[in-house]
Amino acid sequence: MNDIFIDQKIEKERLLAGKYIDREGLESAAKNIDNDMIKVVVGPRRAGKSVFATQLLRKKSFAYLNFDDERLLGISDYDMILKGIREVYGDMRYLLFDEIQNLDKWELFVNRLQRNGYNITLTGSNSRLLSRELTTHLTDRFLEYPVYPFSFREYLKARGFDYSGGVLSKEKEGDILYELSHYIDKGGYPEVVVKGMEPKEYLSTLFDSVLFKDVVKRYNLRYPSKLYDLGLYLVTNCGTLFTYSKLKNTLGFRSIHTVQEYVKYLKDSFVFFAVKKFSHKTREVMKSAEKVYAYDTGMSIALKSGTTKDQGRLVENIVANELLRRRNEVYYFRGRNAEEVDFIVKSGLELTEFIQVCCDPRQKETEKREIRALNTAQRELLMKKPVLATIITWDYSEEKAVKNRKIKYIPLWQWLLTI
Repeated sequence: MNDIFIDQKIEKERLLAGKYIDREGLESAAKNIDNDMIKVVVGPRRAGKSVFATQLLRKKSFAYLNFDDERLLGISDYDMILKGIREVYGDMRYLLFDEIQNLDKWELFVNRLQRNGYNITLTGSNSRLLSRELTTHLTDRFLEYPVYPFSFREYLKARGFDYSGGVLSKEKEGDILYELSHYIDKGGYPEVVVKGMEPKEYLSTLFDSVLFKDVVKRYNLRYPSKLYDLGLYLVTNCGTLFTYSKLKNTLGFRSIHTVQEYVKYLKDSFVFFAVKKFSHKTREVMKSAEKVYAYDTGMSIALKSGTTKDQGRLVENIVANELLRRRNEVYYFRGRNAEEVDFIVKSGLELTEFIQVCCDPRQKETEKREIRALNTAQRELLMKKPVLATIITWDYSEEKAVKNRKIKYIPLWQWLLTI
């Protein structure tokens, strides 16, 4: 086992020596590095969790152990892990455990280490597994930091594109729109953006790996081909509504229960995320269809057969990703006559913003439809005063007063670059 720890020490040094883009949230997270709370970095595979965690600890001396190493699978003697750490690193009080969900009963081990005064940082690619065990065994003693593929701001930074300096020229705006188109098509996975990996091959392989390692193998599933079909369908149909019964019928599952289980596994493993319908009635929220989004539009395009793409849906997915990064509580709205508001942002008990995504609202019928949906939401949700209304466009900016309320039209690139 000593060889494993030595190999991984070399891997740690390689990670520390690399030149990386400082991720958003890193500076804020670093302020908590010395407290005794467990730091938990979660998100999709290959999104940059390990780099984020090593950057978080770069000013400290720390031991590193990656449980994604197949040589550590099945290990159950936690004292041997501690022995190996001490033998290779000495008395190191800061510990970084990568992909901790691969260690059986890891929460008991981590709990013991914390009680003994170790400062612990974890990364993981299974949201439910981590949150369930942390909540059960480490109540109120952990801080969670989600890491997703690059935001558009991080993407531009990685590309060496400077968008600072006040009002931008039309020429500069054109350059930003060019970069935005590529960001939508290729996505924000660091290996694609920084290392120039070919998106279709890389992202397709990553999708296969996540399904096999994090879902099929972990849960010992009986129908891996059905899981693949389900994952593929959901990731490539971003911005559309789904119900379990619809998925069952469309993909030929035998039971709704199996669909429910497989959807849960895919969500937990960061294959996709979903937005629920807003209603003041909890029962209606639980029963309504969900809206599906990919964590990365590049992956959605890479997995999709054919050459056509729905630009409107992809732009909507980009907005959903950004709202997720901003940690907003988000829903969609669907009225009695099927009028739809793409996103409703909720803060505490208040609905704070209605967001529509419409690449080109300058066509009169299109604009009327979007505004009608906003007004329907205002009315049917019984809002006493007008909620902030935003229409995100491709490249159209305006502010209008419609029936005693202001509606702000903002280009996607401008909205994405506003923090």
